[in-house]
This record gives sequence, C-alpha cells and structure tokens, in this order.
Amino acid sequence: MEIVFYEKPGCSGNAKQKKLLELYNISFTTKDILSHAWTQKELESFFSKLPKEKIYNKFAPQIKNKALNIDALSKDLLIQKMLQDPILIKRPLLELGANKVCGFDVEKINAILKLNICEKVSIATCQSTLSCKSE
Repeated sequence: MEIVFYEKPGCSGNAKQKKLLELYNISFTTKDILSHAWTQKELESFFSKLPKEKIYNKFAPQIKNKALNIDALSKDLLIQKMLQDPILIKRPLLELGANKVCGFDVEKINAILKLNICEKVSIATCQSTLSCKSE
C-alpha cells in the first residue's frame, strides 16, 4: 500500500508521528503540506464526513491571534482559505492507499493499516509552544 505523509517541514509533532510509524515498520513518502499544489477536490477528500472543527490547524497564527474567525466561516469557505494559506490545514494529512486521514488519528490508522498503536499516544497535536509560520 502506498502511504503519503503530508507534513510541515520542521514540525516536531509531525517528526514524532513519522518516527512512530517507522517503529511499526511503516514506509511512507513525505510531502510538504505547505508547498503542495492543492486542489479543492483533493483537499476536500481528506475532510469527508468530518465537521469543520476537526479539519483546521488550531495553532495557525491567524487562528491563535483571532485574525480569522473560524466560527463565522462555513466548512466550504474554510477550505477555500486553506487553499490560499495551507498553514490552516490540520496536519498531518495521510494517504493510506485509497484512504485519506486528516490529523494523526490513531484509531483510523490502526484500522486501515491493521496496527495496534496505543490510542492514548499524545503526539496527535502540535508539540511546539511557538506559533506556526507559513514559511
């Protein structure tokens, strides 16, 4: 199964998530979530059946400093904003064969890859105390 891990280079949380996959002998290709040329259809495919609250990066500068009011945006408008500024995308995004996963959802990863990663693992969120930056 081909696996693609979309990350923000330099993100310590993503580094720990990749290390965990490697511990389970999972091989994957890494791609830069910020420089990937996202299309609306492609990005939406990671978010199907997910509410708006589960698809965005709560640590993005414009969300942390309240410059972007998430409550005022529809899911579709939020995705449009993500296409303009991918730092808003919750990461990682994972392609696990034909399956798409938003965030390091251990339960979904276990089910798709037939693994037994402890679901209490605490690397599913940003590990940094610093704000994310687009560059």
